[in-house]
Amino acid sequence: MLHKKWLRTFAGLLILGLAGTLAGCSSTNDSKEIKIGGNYEVTGSIASYAKSSTNGAKLAFKQANANGGVLGKQLNFIIADNKSEPSEAGNAVTKLITQDKVVAIVGAIASSNTLAGSTIAHDNKIPFVSPISTNPKVTFENGQVKDYAFRACFIDPFQGTVMANFAIKSLHAKKAAIYIDNSSDYAKGLSQYFEESFVKNGGTIVAKEAYLQKDQDFKSALTKIKAANPDVLFLPAYIEEGGKIAKQARELGLNIAILGGDGLDSPKLVEIAGATALNNLFFSTHYSIEDKDPTAIKFAEAYKKEYGEEPDMQAALGYDAASLVIDAIKRANSAEPTKIKDALAQTKDFHAVSGILTFDAQHNPIKSGVVIEMKDGKQVFREKINP
Repeated sequence: MLHKKWLRTFAGLLILGLAGTLAGCSSTNDSKEIKIGGNYEVTGSIASYAKSSTNGAKLAFKQANANGGVLGKQLNFIIADNKSEPSEAGNAVTKLITQDKVVAIVGAIASSNTLAGSTIAHDNKIPFVSPISTNPKVTFENGQVKDYAFRACFIDPFQGTVMANFAIKSLHAKKAAIYIDNSSDYAKGLSQYFEESFVKNGGTIVAKEAYLQKDQDFKSALTKIKAANPDVLFLPAYIEEGGKIAKQARELGLNIAILGGDGLDSPKLVEIAGATALNNLFFSTHYSIEDKDPTAIKFAEAYKKEYGEEPDMQAALGYDAASLVIDAIKRANSAEPTKIKDALAQTKDFHAVSGILTFDAQHNPIKSGVVIEMKDGKQVFREKINP
């Protein structure tokens, strides 16, 4: 009796052990994909930016999969909507990590949304690459580098400084007004560095005004700015408010040069402001369709074939951010998040669509940029910017 009981117990343990072994094998064998998250503004005030950036990232992953995938596995790009709100960005990153089990994240667009998700990503040791979040705090804060944070774009000090130098050296401006979105980390960062550089080079800030995201009427502040008689207006805005401000400025007869950052780089800007209002408007950005680099040309052709339209800066940087993740997984020869992070940090001379890119010690890319001038509703390459 005791012998039979022992046999039954042994048989049961053997079956359980075999089932566990098979389940483990099944789990491993079934893992035929690598999950990459997308923390994007699918809806909300800056959804138009996210659309082309998402399209760029999707194209990079699609091309990689068509070429056999990475490490013999297909890439599954899972997008979570942060609704253009920092609180929702935190929720989106949490979902991607805890529910979808992604090994890396591309996004977000707005610096505020990227910052909101960065702590969560860092605490869970999941690397992310923002296509276009330019605030320095995204990768470096309180004297510390954020180990898991990277970006495909140059940062606010670069943009603000470049546009201040452009105002003084190319436009011969001596007096500037600044008009910022007081709810935007992006706007605050650009304006800080613009002002510091402009004043350092002999310029004077004659007026400062502020608005809030989703405001519609800007004429009161613009009237004050006009009365200060500046040579240029620095407007580090996104397209929704930026387009409306440019239009209302021209309606008030404020026809001075308007300068901005990459937040104004979108075809939708013309739809909002109208072509005429945008004449004498300049902005710094990361990519121009006029770039003759073979990598940029190949990307533009593929993007147009895929989506039926020419890529903008957001599309190029979305593609670059995704490509950086793909490249890191290949070089790490692993889909383990910490190894992906290490490979990203070692990125050097990567030939991105937006330029040859090397990450510095603070995970910011060292690369060139451009200044674009708006003429009759068209973007015209003005000059190349070197780091």
